[in-house]
Amino acid sequence: MSDVVALGEVMLRFDPGEGRIRTARTFQVWEGGGEYNVVRGLRRCFGLRTAVVTALADNQVGRLVEDLILQGGVDTSLIRWVPDDGIGRTARNGLNFVERGYGIRGAVGVSDRANTAVSQLRKGDVDWDRVFSPGVRWFHTGGVFAGLSDTTVDVADEAMAAARRHGVRVSYDPNYRPSLWAGRGGAERAREVDLRLARHADVVVGALGLAGPHPGAVRVAAYEVSDALAEVAALLPQAEVLVTTLRDVPSAGVNDWSSAAWSPRTGFVQGPELPGLHVLDRIGSGDGFAAGLIYALLTAGGAEAGPAGRAAPMASLDTAGLSRALAYGTAHGALTMTTPGDVSMASLAEVEALMAGGSAAVRR
Repeated sequence: MSDVVALGEVMLRFDPGEGRIRTARTFQVWEGGGEYNVVRGLRRCFGLRTAVVTALADNQVGRLVEDLILQGGVDTSLIRWVPDDGIGRTARNGLNFVERGYGIRGAVGVSDRANTAVSQLRKGDVDWDRVFSPGVRWFHTGGVFAGLSDTTVDVADEAMAAARRHGVRVSYDPNYRPSLWAGRGGAERAREVDLRLARHADVVVGALGLAGPHPGAVRVAAYEVSDALAEVAALLPQAEVLVTTLRDVPSAGVNDWSSAAWSPRTGFVQGPELPGLHVLDRIGSGDGFAAGLIYALLTAGGAEAGPAGRAAPMASLDTAGLSRALAYGTAHGALTMTTPGDVSMASLAEVEALMAGGSAAVRR
């Protein structure tokens, strides 16, 4: 039985450390994926039971990804294994090469993920009634998975509808990746898909991605965030919470980090601000934020377990509760940026110490 289930691709990440991809001779490997990173953080940092629905080609690379997932404590029983043809002609596993960046040189991601096993998932391949019947409390997916192929859009739609049918809370992160939509309608098509899927969601993470005519069309200044979230709320009247991270990037190694939210009950809520945050690896920090936010919503008055483990309504979520959720998300996302790889290496005690104003002094 899992508390939280995610739907998404899990790739093998190749990390050249402080070097460049094009000059590397060795790589550190990690697992990672926009939706998977959320449940990984919820398991390892926050102690919730989590699972990932994905597909992998059944070869040595796929089994390496599985081994990394197992080390993260995420349930692998919902992985769909696709037979390997020997050279990846019909299905393969996704690879992601990532430079962390330094100073004026920003982070770079080079993904190699066309025709992956998970991109070929189709509506009807997963028995969602079985996935959600054991008492799952939260389901998370996003625009990275939806952007893999035309069929994954339908799979995400099917999964989110099934989750709502079973009384499971649903979150969605638009998480726009231009490389996934190149040649497939671009940002305009991505926006159509995001609006279609986000209408199933109780909580929309990264909601500023839906502001403006299409993803990336507008840069929202700090003083405009409240109005921009209100604009998104008008597009998604059923959404109970809209949240976003806020980041300024003076350099790859120093970011100003914060968050904000909106709900019908509270209106606009500003999250904690962490200016001048020193960053080792920013990849996965938004997913870390989502994990902390979901944990707080599942452990406070807004979404405690209801009958048969289901999530109760968020009608009672007040400003204090939403502020608490933003604090958990902001702190966990910040700590995720202090370690290499996509996934969180933080502990709950470290998250709560940072929330309480803890410093970087040595602990012995």
